[in-house]
Amino acid sequence: MNKKILSAAVAMALAAGISGTAMAAEGSLADVPKDHWSYQAVDQLVKDGIIEGMPDGTYAGDRAISRYEMAVIVARATDKMEAANIADRALIEKMQAEYGSELKTLAGDVKDLKEQVGKVKFSGMFRATYDHDNGRADDDVVSRENDRFYLDLHGDYKVNDNWTVRFQSETNHRYSDKHVTSNGTLQRIWVDGYFPESGAWASIGRSWRGLGFSNILQGGGTDGVQAGIPIKGTGLTASAFYMTPSWEGNEQSFYGVATWGSIGHAVDVNLAYEKAKLNKGDKYNHKDKKLVYGAGPVNNVTWEDGGEDTVYYDSAFAVGAKWKVVKNLSLTGDYIQSNADENNKAQEALLEYKGTDLNDKGSFGMYARYFKIGSNAGNPDDLWGSRKSGSKGWMVGFKYVPVKNVEWHTMYSQQKMDYAKGDAAFDRKLFRTEVDFHF
Repeated sequence: MNKKILSAAVAMALAAGISGTAMAAEGSLADVPKDHWSYQAVDQLVKDGIIEGMPDGTYAGDRAISRYEMAVIVARATDKMEAANIADRALIEKMQAEYGSELKTLAGDVKDLKEQVGKVKFSGMFRATYDHDNGRADDDVVSRENDRFYLDLHGDYKVNDNWTVRFQSETNHRYSDKHVTSNGTLQRIWVDGYFPESGAWASIGRSWRGLGFSNILQGGGTDGVQAGIPIKGTGLTASAFYMTPSWEGNEQSFYGVATWGSIGHAVDVNLAYEKAKLNKGDKYNHKDKKLVYGAGPVNNVTWEDGGEDTVYYDSAFAVGAKWKVVKNLSLTGDYIQSNADENNKAQEALLEYKGTDLNDKGSFGMYARYFKIGSNAGNPDDLWGSRKSGSKGWMVGFKYVPVKNVEWHTMYSQQKMDYAKGDAAFDRKLFRTEVDFHF
C-alpha cells in the first residue's frame, strides 16, 4: 500500500482520535489480500485525484492493510464523492458495500471518541505583572515580590450528567527575585455536582472558595465541602459549608451557612456566618513546622521551626449588598465582624463602572475601592497582595480588552498598613499593571 496513502489514512484516524488497531472490531483487523480488487479501485481513485497518492499519481503496495484501514480510505473517498465522476462514484459505492461493516465500526468509534473528548475541557490564563510597591515600613525599600509570570491551568472531566472532576495547576515565577511560589503541580483537585431538577449543587475537595461579595470573610484555597440549593419563590441560594484553609501549618477549620442572590430589581445580598473548630483562646503548636505567612484567626502568623500562636476568634459573620445604581454603574458594600477582642471588623465599598468582556474587543471597566480590614476580622482574599489583612486605604483601577481574550489591568493604591498597631503603622503606595492572556 502506498505509504503516503496509508499515512494519510492513519492521520485521518488519529485526527478523529482513533486507531485502527486500538478501537476497531477484531474482524476488521484481518488483512485485505494483496490481489483483492480494492487495491485497483484505490489506485484508480488516486489517479483521478479523489484520494491523494504518490507524486506520480500511483501507489505501490509493500504490505497488505487491514479491512479497517481500507474503511478509513473509503470514508475519505466518500467525503470527495460530490467531485467524483460517474465511474469513480460507482467504485466508491462498491467499496462502501464491501466495507459496510467496518464503516459502521469506524462511525461508532468516531462517535465514541467525540463523546470522550467532549467530556474533557481545558482553560486557563497567563499573566505578566509589574509592581512598584513600597510595602515595607522603610519608605526607601521598594518591594518587587509581586513581579510575576503566572500560569493558571484548569482541567475538567465530565464524569456524567451530574458530576465533573476538576483540577487546577498554578505555575508562579516571581521574576525580580527569581523565587518560584508555585511549581506547576496540581495545587487543587475537587469534584462539582449539579442536579438540574432541583438546582442543587455540591463541591467536594481542595478548591478555591470565598465568603462575602469580595471574599473578605474567607477567600483562598480550602479543603472541604460546600453545597447549596435555590430557595423556592426567591432569587436566593442557601448554602452550607465546612472548610479548612489549605495554607501550610493551618489547623483551624470553619463551618457555617451562607445565602446570596437577588432580593429586588437592582439589589443583591450576600450573607454568611461561620463558626471555628478551635475555640477563641486556643493555641497553635507549630513545632517542626516551616515558615508560613497567614492571616485571620491567628493574627497574621509569621513563625518558623516551632512556636505557638493564639486563636483570636472563633465566630464571624458577613453582611453585603450590591446595588445597580444606574446602567453600567454599581455599588457594593461588605461588613465583616468576628468575636475577637480587638481589630475584629472589616468594611469595604466598591464602585464599578462598566466592565470588560473578553469576547468584546475594546470593552473596558473602571473601579474605585475603599477598605478597612481588621487583622482579626476574617481570612480575606488579599487580591494578589494588594488588600492585606490589617490595612486600610483606597485603590482605583482600569481594565481594558485590546484584543479578544486579552485583558490589561492597571491600578494604584494608597494604604495604611497595620493601622491598628499604633506606632507600628506605616504608609504604603502601590502601582500595578498586568496583562492576562485567557485561553
